[in-house]
Amino acid sequence: MKVVVTGAAGQISYSLIPFLCENGIFKSNEKIDFSLVEIPSAMEKLSGFVKELEDSAYSNINSISVHDNINSAVEDADWCLLVGSIPRGIVLNGKEIKERADLLKINGGIFTEQGKAIGSKAKDSCKILVVGNPANTNALIGCTNANNPSQKWMAMTMLDALRAKAQVALKLQVHADDIYRLAIFGNHSPTMFPDLENALLDGEIVYKKINDHDWVEHKFLPKIQQRGAEIIQSRGASSASSAARAACETVSSVENSTRSGDVFNAAILSDGSYGVAEGVFSGFPLTSDGMGNINIVRDFSLSEFAKSRIALTSHELVEERELVKDLL
Repeated sequence: MKVVVTGAAGQISYSLIPFLCENGIFKSNEKIDFSLVEIPSAMEKLSGFVKELEDSAYSNINSISVHDNINSAVEDADWCLLVGSIPRGIVLNGKEIKERADLLKINGGIFTEQGKAIGSKAKDSCKILVVGNPANTNALIGCTNANNPSQKWMAMTMLDALRAKAQVALKLQVHADDIYRLAIFGNHSPTMFPDLENALLDGEIVYKKINDHDWVEHKFLPKIQQRGAEIIQSRGASSASSAARAACETVSSVENSTRSGDVFNAAILSDGSYGVAEGVFSGFPLTSDGMGNINIVRDFSLSEFAKSRIALTSHELVEERELVKDLL
């Protein structure tokens, strides 16, 4: 099984690749052929990481190749994990990249190239997870330029879902794994909407168990929406280990069938479900049959409050699409 990881010398990949070597992540028992991609200036750092992977002697790694060119990396790929992207705040050509429009366009060029390469060179059955932010619209750019409808493109919202489960578990003093059907709608941004109205704990609706709308609206939602910024403030760097774990959980959720009565979280191309604009990559509650088929769960009942929050994040995704329309 060939697995491509971009941004392979970065912090997230440093945790992600060992996670992917755990048994049971991939349904196939094939050993993994890792194809690791970096920009030329980071290849020396990547070589050091490869030495560590070799020294770890993972039983399920067959081979490791390194590339500074996406075209050579993705030939016959089964999975592409697109972790590398240009972060907000970086200085390029003497200018600090702060504005969302600049960030989208700079990353757009990267994901245009990657999309074209994956669409033409990776397997038609290839599954692609975009982790690098702004992930939803990066996925839209990549998917559009891949122009290969047989491939499955996703953007990561699993980190938001895991964060939401963790906060609910702390509030209700339960284990996060006991929470079912917690879904993230919309963009991986401060407009995302983590829904508790359809989440279940012991068969009861989580929102009703909490029984405190003020906590949900004014504490829970801002906590999840701003958790990334909170971590940056605390550790001086963005989420790395938790982002890697979420990416690994997404791969596992696609590769294996969803547990009965539950959903998994990722952003896929919207068909208009739940009032989300068509043609943007939005988070939805999903299920996988473990055979490569992913479906939106369509039985969620939403209050007017939930609908208004979903409309807000949908509007932002449409704005982002408009900003990169020349790349689509």
